[in-house]
Amino acid sequence: MREQIKGKRFDAERSLYHLVGADVKDCVFAGEADGESVLKECRDISILGCDFSLRYPLWHARGHVVKGCTFDDKARAPLWYSYDGEFSDCRIDSVKFLRECERISFKKCDIRSVEFGWKCKDITAEDSYIEGEYLFFDSDRVTLDSIRMRGKYSFQYMDGLTIKDSYLDTKDAFWHSKNVRVENSTIKGEYLGWFSEGLTLVNCRIIGTQPLCYCKDLTLIDCTMEGCDLSFEYSDVCAAVNGHIDSVKNVRSGSVTADSVGEIISEDAVMECTGAVIIRK
Repeated sequence: MREQIKGKRFDAERSLYHLVGADVKDCVFAGEADGESVLKECRDISILGCDFSLRYPLWHARGHVVKGCTFDDKARAPLWYSYDGEFSDCRIDSVKFLRECERISFKKCDIRSVEFGWKCKDITAEDSYIEGEYLFFDSDRVTLDSIRMRGKYSFQYMDGLTIKDSYLDTKDAFWHSKNVRVENSTIKGEYLGWFSEGLTLVNCRIIGTQPLCYCKDLTLIDCTMEGCDLSFEYSDVCAAVNGHIDSVKNVRSGSVTADSVGEIISEDAVMECTGAVIIRK
């Protein structure tokens, strides 16, 4: 029989340390003792309808299902060094929520967390809202589906990222990233994708100044570009753009094809630029 813990309040240091094979329901983790690491080193537990307001509650967790819970701004850095977790219908307002974790999923969550998802592997999120800065910094093998996100400096230094059917409002996204594929999504923000390698955008709406510069192995398929000036500078690119591009500058190699281009700039290059700009007839 699994242990049942229901309707209780915990605030002591490590109050449920190394809890194994248990269901924790409708509990509150808060109080004057202000104890840290309340569920540290837990194994095979479910956490349902609980409220967290203490630091570091789920460090080194293994096999945890978390549903309908809240993590407020006092629950600092809740999930670090943890594996095999599932979060659904959760409200997360904690800074540095997720770090150095593997095989964690999020579904129908509302996440507002600075430095969310650093140095993680095999993370999935769907039908969720995510807000913060430096999202998923230096993480590998991340899949996002039907995500609305807002922030700055997202997806930097990542390797292996797939995004589908999402709306991304973020400047400086995908810097120094590798092997990223974005499909059927809107990407709004300045300086998109600089220094990326293997970035592929399919049927995407791209909005913002100076996108996609200094890229290697860059591919655009059936994309549109709005307010995109000084695009593709020093990039190796194969781009098929539907509609207009404000300006294209010094394409290093490959080609950019569009229905119209406001200005093609070939000047002041610091390296050999042989890329072609092709206007459809």
